[in-house]
Amino acid sequence: MPGWASSTGAVVPDEASRAPSVAEVPSTEADDDRRWRRVLWSLPSGLYIVGSRAGQRRNLMTASWVVQVATSPRQVGVSLERASLTLELIRAGGIFTLNLLPVDERALVRRFAKPVPAGDIHVDGEGAGSMAGVRVLAAGSGAPVLAAAIGVIDCQVARIVDLGSHCFVVGRVVGVGGGEDGGGEGGGRGEGGGGGEGGGGGEGGGRGEGGGSGRGTAPPMRILAMGDTRMHYGG
Repeated sequence: MPGWASSTGAVVPDEASRAPSVAEVPSTEADDDRRWRRVLWSLPSGLYIVGSRAGQRRNLMTASWVVQVATSPRQVGVSLERASLTLELIRAGGIFTLNLLPVDERALVRRFAKPVPAGDIHVDGEGAGSMAGVRVLAAGSGAPVLAAAIGVIDCQVARIVDLGSHCFVVGRVVGVGGGEDGGGEGGGRGEGGGGGEGGGGGEGGGRGEGGGSGRGTAPPMRILAMGDTRMHYGG
């Protein structure tokens, strides 16, 4: 690689690749920005739907910056824009869900790229109904779950870290399951909320406790990832 962009915006040549006889062409700010984005976009990431709720207010939002951060207690984290409705509801309600989707549900991530209008939320007292025309259920925490999800992680907020443009929300896992249509058990609670039977994606859908295979015989379904779409985020 002929050079790399530093945090100051300068391009720092690799000494081994320097050619003293060739005049160096200074990079522009636009060049550096494209270089940063090209490299950062190459980081692998999944695509998830974050469910949030505070009182009677609910939302579902597409997110890609999601990771498990601890095993004891089991915790996951998601990075959210500071001004997002989802972050507002998570701060107020203290709960959220992470919905894992099968690779053939690409259309759902675009549907929830913007907040769900209040007029498009129709749920009963149990939290079952629809949001933006998509069937939803309620997790044990009360946060919304997509019926089409093949894995659901139900969380209570442990801490929120301000990172500038985004805030990193750490959630303690209180339950795992799957959406009703996705082959799980409706987002119910597990033992400590970790990697229960079938890995949260229905029986036979992933890894069980101790890293073994799930009990079922069906092949595991592939989880939707950013690389399955033409979408980019970050950089």
